[in-house]
Amino acid sequence: MNAAASKLSLALDRALQAYRGGRLAEAEEVCLKIVATKRNFFDALYVLAVVQAAAGRNEEAVANYNKALAVQPRHAEALSNRGNALKALGRFDEALASYEKALALQPNYATGHSNRGAVLSDMKRLPEALAAFERALALQPDHIEALYNHGHVLHGLGRFEQAIASYDRVLALRPALAAAYVNRANSLNELKRHAEALASCDRALATQPNFVEAHVNRGMALHALERHDDAMAAFDRALALAPDYPAAWYNRGATLHALQRYDDAVASYDRAVALKPDYAAAYSNRGASLYEMMRFDEALASYDRAVEADPAFPDAHWNEASLRLLLGDLKRGFAEYEWRWTYERLAPAKRDYPQPLWRGEDIAGRTLLLYSEQGFGDTLQFCRYAPLAAARGARVVLEVEPQVERLMRSLPGVEVVLKGSAPSAFDFHCPLMSLAHAFGTELATVPADVPYLSAPPALAAAWAARLPQDGRRKIGLCWSGNAAHLRDKERSIAFEVLAPLLGADATFVVVQKDVRDADAALLAARGDVRQVGELLGDFADTAAMLSQLDLVITVDTSIAHLAGALGRPVWVLLPRIPDWRWLLNRADSPWYPTARLFRQEDGAGWAPVIARVRAALDQIGS
Repeated sequence: MNAAASKLSLALDRALQAYRGGRLAEAEEVCLKIVATKRNFFDALYVLAVVQAAAGRNEEAVANYNKALAVQPRHAEALSNRGNALKALGRFDEALASYEKALALQPNYATGHSNRGAVLSDMKRLPEALAAFERALALQPDHIEALYNHGHVLHGLGRFEQAIASYDRVLALRPALAAAYVNRANSLNELKRHAEALASCDRALATQPNFVEAHVNRGMALHALERHDDAMAAFDRALALAPDYPAAWYNRGATLHALQRYDDAVASYDRAVALKPDYAAAYSNRGASLYEMMRFDEALASYDRAVEADPAFPDAHWNEASLRLLLGDLKRGFAEYEWRWTYERLAPAKRDYPQPLWRGEDIAGRTLLLYSEQGFGDTLQFCRYAPLAAARGARVVLEVEPQVERLMRSLPGVEVVLKGSAPSAFDFHCPLMSLAHAFGTELATVPADVPYLSAPPALAAAWAARLPQDGRRKIGLCWSGNAAHLRDKERSIAFEVLAPLLGADATFVVVQKDVRDADAALLAARGDVRQVGELLGDFADTAAMLSQLDLVITVDTSIAHLAGALGRPVWVLLPRIPDWRWLLNRADSPWYPTARLFRQEDGAGWAPVIARVRAALDQIGS
């Protein structure tokens, strides 16, 4: 080696030492001096590009990688690192091409496969990304970046258990990697293993106390555990560390909403969208908080902003549909309700038949398959459309659960089959709750001819024999529904709250099949309420029993829909903001002409509602 070459080599060593010591400016200065002396010195150009990429100056890094590769075009590591710089610039297609050139030269280059997987992940090509990471790990099982990103992609594919296993492998190799604990917590939260997610975040914070994302994820786990005050403290800690972190403001808003601090929630969401103007979830949740304050026009505007930010965002479409229906805008509401199949809770029930969805076109002489999709109340409300479809000349087959199968046989002109036994040969299909949209239903055209369901006569006669025939009014009571319903706390009432009604001159009958433990003891202590739940096998039994009552008083459950469908007098007790089908500011229902609605007033709770019901009972009994 001559003296000039030796001098350049020593200079390059100084540049590398400066780079490894984190002295990037010094390393760059030395490299620039080298290439000023020898323009085609590959090593100096390559180190210069690496240093510039480390400094976040990726445009310059790409330019110098290109110069280096012009000298040594078959350098796999340079091609891979050039891909990294292109990826950092968001030039994913070019990055992928650079990685693939590297791998064509060096097929067993584990880091190259890992880097290729990372850009495929950014391109949302998750199955391909997963394969790339698995190839990297087959070559180098302890490759930390590949293992970590392998977990990230598994999470994105919804394979949460496997994602956790991947993060566990990372942590076995590098126990202090806080980010792996945080991502592990994300997967645990998705599996509803919130206590474990909390512990994982705590492990991350033990290693890195100021890790903002760990505080946010910890708050999310605490929120899910309904430890809302602790969740607020976690989000506030995150924001103390990073005041401009949109996810912290967003999740803080969700917890404030759960605490019913809706004004504060809106303010928190406002901070989130100010920092991230395309934050669809924040706009949607902001609308939900405005909804709870009955600021409905503002809520709709917020849902619209969510859809502008992400036209396919399911929650915004679901929320907008529900609100438009609540406000009585049925035509637009039911059209928007067709988005429900993208909503996480309902998506698994979507049916992908090769036959077309019926949208209201001529079906004379064709076979139409209808099927239930959500709760029993929904089936009871929307089965009214099945005979209307049959009246258009179609053969209508309705597929339902066993609990309603006998009752549905009372629908005229409709073939009823059990879930799982629908015919394979049909021309069109339609889920029950899409029928209102197919028929173009508006408030003025709600099909409300009742009864449209009826109990089997033999069952009705049997119930007539079971119930007293002493001339006193027979009144059915239902105060609680499905405990798993998202708004059960608002819809259901404790039995003791109904106590003022029991002084009315009537025979009271419990018409709900199941009684919660807290209510069972109170019921057992009373002798003035008849319990018949053990005699109710299916909805045909319940319909037969209701047919023998003079009045049904119920919260918003399937009993309300059943009584209305049977044309029985029914008084429905509703929370301040009810389910959309009960609309607002009216005491009647366009869906059920025999219904009378008793609504909570803002902030007043159930006691005034029960008092009004008792006064109404006394009035009709006088």
